[in-house]
Amino acid sequence: MAKQSKNTTNNEYNIPETMKAWVLGDPHEMKMIEKPVPEPGPAEVLVKVGAIAVCHTDIEVLHHGMPAMVEGELPFNKDFVMGHEYMGTVVKAGPGVDEWSPGDRVTVEVHAGCGRCQKCREGMYTSCHNYSYRSKGHRANGFTTDGGFAEYAINNINTLVAVPDHLSDEVATLTVTAGTAMYGLDVLGGLIAGQSVVVAGAGPIGLMFIAVAKTLGAAPVIMSEPREDRREMAKNLGADILIDPLAENVVEKVRSLTNNKGADFTVEASGVPNVLNQVIHMTNRGGRVCLAAFTNDLVPTDIAYVVSNNIYMFGIRGEGNSAVKRTASLLEQKRFNPAPIHTHTFPLAEADIAMSYAENQTDGAIKVVVKMD
Repeated sequence: MAKQSKNTTNNEYNIPETMKAWVLGDPHEMKMIEKPVPEPGPAEVLVKVGAIAVCHTDIEVLHHGMPAMVEGELPFNKDFVMGHEYMGTVVKAGPGVDEWSPGDRVTVEVHAGCGRCQKCREGMYTSCHNYSYRSKGHRANGFTTDGGFAEYAINNINTLVAVPDHLSDEVATLTVTAGTAMYGLDVLGGLIAGQSVVVAGAGPIGLMFIAVAKTLGAAPVIMSEPREDRREMAKNLGADILIDPLAENVVEKVRSLTNNKGADFTVEASGVPNVLNQVIHMTNRGGRVCLAAFTNDLVPTDIAYVVSNNIYMFGIRGEGNSAVKRTASLLEQKRFNPAPIHTHTFPLAEADIAMSYAENQTDGAIKVVVKMD
């Protein structure tokens, strides 16, 4: 396959006709094939992918199909390209596009809503009523349209965010992960400066909640996590207090640290069923609970406690309301450094191994990145 080259005089790229892409086959199967390089349409650009991080949701798509949907159906046997946490370089602009130019280094949001439904018009494009229907204009790369485990990807111009010059390709992929935390804390949660925050679960999302909460001025920032290495990572990212929930009663500990009131803001980022009620019971009256993880089973919940204590609960999906752009601003200002979360890098030819490392947390893997050749 011919490699892409750049004409530095007019900033034009010679783009090949085909590309390497990892696609879904049957459930639990991903395979590398050659696919045509897609063509950007109006309000779209073609991105040469530089690096892509593995997200836990990619693993769910690999094994279950959901939450990926293509025109209302599961994506299996459709040569569907997974992956949504990627960055790269704009190499071609679609008709009428002048907001971005070839050569621009960008990271991407996942979702571009249809732009026509009520939720999109309210700015909540991650709750688009036309989710999965590309025919109505909706895009969610790696979920409803082809994603970033390929050499090239199409993106709507509204999903692009400039990458700060000092960030490596690998670290730039973490902007979307941090954007999810920003969405929960700042956009939906509201002002948290001076308020106490507890995060349960030190996966990539939970660790980013720690970093962003600390950057936004929360105090104290508390991490509950059974693994010592993950607790240390949380400390490196700004956690003031670390709790091992296997060694002590986490609810009692949080209450003892907050004058028996509970934390102002709590985040469930573990996906462990029995942790949800723990998080609820460590939340201050009138406080807020952010649900940033999900399980595949129904979880009994102490709704009476939530209601009687006037606790607000909300779930977040992805990184809506331009939260990634807000996060990129913090990264540009060097307010926090997400680099420690990146633990492993693999080439595109070994994307299946990268997926396995992320799924099994092999060799202490936290955020696994596939770097293009």
